[in-house]
Amino acid sequence: MKYIVVTGGVMSGLGKGITAASVGRILKNKGYEITAIKIDPYINIDAGTMSPYQHGEVFVLKDGGEVDLDLGNYERFLDVELTRDHNITTGKVYQSVIDRERRGDYLGKTVQIIPHITNEIKERIQTVAVASGADVCVIEVGGTVGDIESMPFLEAVRQMHAEEGRGQMAFLHVTLVPLDSQGDQKTKPTQHSVRELRELGLHPDMIIARSPVPLKEDAKSKIAMFCDVPTEAVISAHDASDIYMVPSQVERGGLSDYLMRKLNLSVFAIRTEWSEMVEQLLRSRISEKVNLAIVGKYTHLQDTYISIREALKHASIECGYRVETAWIESEKLEQQPELIEELGRYDGILVPGGFGSRGTNGKIAAIRYAREHKIPYLGLCFGMQLAVIEFARTVLGISDADSSEFSNTKHPVIDLLPEQQDVENMGATMRLGNYEAEITEGSLAHSTYNTTRIIERHRHRYEVNPKYIEEIEANGMMFTGRNKNRMEILEIPAHPFFVASQFHPEFKSRPEKPAPLFKSLAEAMIQYKNRNKKKI
Repeated sequence: MKYIVVTGGVMSGLGKGITAASVGRILKNKGYEITAIKIDPYINIDAGTMSPYQHGEVFVLKDGGEVDLDLGNYERFLDVELTRDHNITTGKVYQSVIDRERRGDYLGKTVQIIPHITNEIKERIQTVAVASGADVCVIEVGGTVGDIESMPFLEAVRQMHAEEGRGQMAFLHVTLVPLDSQGDQKTKPTQHSVRELRELGLHPDMIIARSPVPLKEDAKSKIAMFCDVPTEAVISAHDASDIYMVPSQVERGGLSDYLMRKLNLSVFAIRTEWSEMVEQLLRSRISEKVNLAIVGKYTHLQDTYISIREALKHASIECGYRVETAWIESEKLEQQPELIEELGRYDGILVPGGFGSRGTNGKIAAIRYAREHKIPYLGLCFGMQLAVIEFARTVLGISDADSSEFSNTKHPVIDLLPEQQDVENMGATMRLGNYEAEITEGSLAHSTYNTTRIIERHRHRYEVNPKYIEEIEANGMMFTGRNKNRMEILEIPAHPFFVASQFHPEFKSRPEKPAPLFKSLAEAMIQYKNRNKKKI
């Protein structure tokens, strides 16, 4: 097993995750099987309880693991399915060590950071890497060098480097090369960051220099000299117009040639599907566009809906049209109801998932507008539940129809199922990860997936109340995807495209394999736009 450790310095948010994913993708293109691990030094057990305001999207894995959004990038770049064990947090490590201590596993020894915590970290990394069956494991150490939280993890990988032997492990350090007011590239932050790394006993094999513009030769030579690495080991990772272009960008800078020599790897296959996908992406950018309104409540936070943004991009690549998105804050639709008419400018409307009552009436207004004006609509998770609420209120005439998540209504069309209601631990009522759904033959969902059985990822607690299903279906909204008494997909046959899913299809979307519901939405938007053109 070969290991590549990606660390970061100077500041957070430099793009360690994209760098790690890109390195993995480059090696995958050379014929290797790749797995990835994300180390998060926070004390939380996982990302499940974190606010989107602080941590962006919570990405859900097939086994229900709620993890950092970087694992979503790993899955999309590497076309793999990871598990909760691929996300190592301080909380998981300390909880495991404390549990062992309470059981007496340490035989009365004083439990310390070294060796007990570091041994636990190494054991977790090696167990996941070996179980994956991959050739190379890419490990991203979250945070920045110098953070007190990251120290045990950096010490653990330092020990691994000594234990694994020569040619088995490489260290890539991602750092910032800012521009001064004259436009000159400044290497001092990189020098200080590498010095701090070396004080911890770690010597970077390669330095990935993040800069707004390509790294100049004099800056590269200066970094090489002061950081004690060959000039060819300093790679320019300047701003790219799209994250999927980063692998080819850093490869052109010589990353794979140097890295493969360092790890004694040779090319034994050439995979071209990634470069072909990037070419399609570039073509889609200059093609005709369709406009999509996304009505949510975290629309000003770029990372909150990252998987949705990427899934729409995947659909654009496949359909050859550019899907332009406008992010509309749902609370604005509540405060200024006249703004709802502006939705008529769009070729489609999407309401994403979310928790809590804030902004729900604005989302419901958008859903009603899409339904009544025959605009293509896709609802995801909460977007499906609100579609049921809107239909019950407007079509069935149940004015107080609502969700028991945030209302004591007499008509909870969205509710906990009977088997959930006696569970004391609310966390145990969550549906997380992969669940199967049976799809009705002849439905729009059936033509979208081209099968009667699908497996998709979930992250929710409340369900469509079975008591109202018969009445809802009698009035034109059909549930065409089911998991026993749980509704998975709804659609309105009388509408050109009105579909919603209780699951999150965006989590399984890939650049080369777009999520079927997103692809169908893009196609419906294209048809809607072309119909309107003919009317004009």
